[in-house]
Amino acid sequence: MNNPSSTVTHPSNPAPHGRFRSKTLTAALAFFLGSIGAHRFYLYGLRDKFGWTHIAGILLGLTGYMLLAASERASILGWVLVVPGAASLLAAFLSAIVYGLRPDEKWDAQFNSQTGQHSDSGWTVIFIVIFSLLFGAFMLMAGLALTFQTYFEGQVQAAKELSQ
Repeated sequence: MNNPSSTVTHPSNPAPHGRFRSKTLTAALAFFLGSIGAHRFYLYGLRDKFGWTHIAGILLGLTGYMLLAASERASILGWVLVVPGAASLLAAFLSAIVYGLRPDEKWDAQFNSQTGQHSDSGWTVIFIVIFSLLFGAFMLMAGLALTFQTYFEGQVQAAKELSQ
């Protein structure tokens, strides 16, 4: 029996459209365009609120970056606004890693159960995972180094002003 209530869409599963979703393409979208939510829109469609959150985060982050560049890293609002952008960027790299490392069987069970097709991801997805790990770790470490440098420069400047 075909009960319409049995096809309720769960938030973690895409709507059953019968459209094949490639694991390799999803990981590549997360790596290259993940900060604007392209991988989320590919998997879940334009109604995905987390995809739109990526766009909002990166726009706030770009605004914060522009404020920091204009104020020579002195704008507190710039530091606050740059956090969502950095989180969106790092979450995209992490998504590429998570999607890329998911076994093909689990990927197909979640995203391709209605299509009858099976994923056969190869070395391309492994290289995407490696580069995501490389760039993500680099961005995280560079961000932390810049943040600590700015903090300690401010502390040295404050100490100089106190000693005069």
